[in-house]
Amino acid sequence: MNIAVIFAGGVGSRMRSRELPKQFLRIHGKPVIVRTVEHFQYHPEVDSIVVVCIAQWLDYCRSLLERHGLSKVAAVVPGGSNGQESIYHGLQAAEELAGGDRSIVLIHDGVRPLINEKVISDNIRSVRESGSAITCVRAKETLLVEGSADEVSDIPDRSLLRIARAPQSFWLNDIIAAHRDAISAGRHDYIDSASMMFERGYSLTPVDGPDENIKVTTPDDFFSVQAILNARENEQIYGL
Repeated sequence: MNIAVIFAGGVGSRMRSRELPKQFLRIHGKPVIVRTVEHFQYHPEVDSIVVVCIAQWLDYCRSLLERHGLSKVAAVVPGGSNGQESIYHGLQAAEELAGGDRSIVLIHDGVRPLINEKVISDNIRSVRESGSAITCVRAKETLLVEGSADEVSDIPDRSLLRIARAPQSFWLNDIIAAHRDAISAGRHDYIDSASMMFERGYSLTPVDGPDENIKVTTPDDFFSVQAILNARENEQIYGL
């Protein structure tokens, strides 16, 4: 099986939305989380979807996904106290769905709605071939390393640098074993799955994704996504 675990557990404090978490905000009349899940719903190789949501918004999230006909969503589960724990909850649900079958899991941010079918296909192919897929974009600007004395200590070669995004995909048994190992070791501070797997010696394979695959975290991000969708709509209508 190929299972998507979509993490929508944040409260969106940086979005400054008083009423709704960021994943439920509407862009062009459709909630961000719905736009994200649709990419996996309509991908022919994705068999099932797990959505991880803030506990107090579970019923709202379930009804929203049902209302938009997202039938591949097999489970909506509550998040944990941090991102790492929330993803683990999603992986546990995926493990139940897999029922012992060797499965690929695609871990994705619910507030990254601008992926595409090719990214999902490339992730699945990469896991089959190498055991992992880390969606990235190439660095386009010079990155500086700050030293201990508030000075630049290094300027890495930009051609070798990539910025990790999502999905981040693995064999389900590998990533869930890494999570259980981290729990046993008392580690609860991993920023993403790639960091956890790299520290445990797994080989990570970069997969190029679209530059617009941004995470809606701030109002600027929200308006950027809105502008990209506006441009796409104009292309379809006017052929611009």
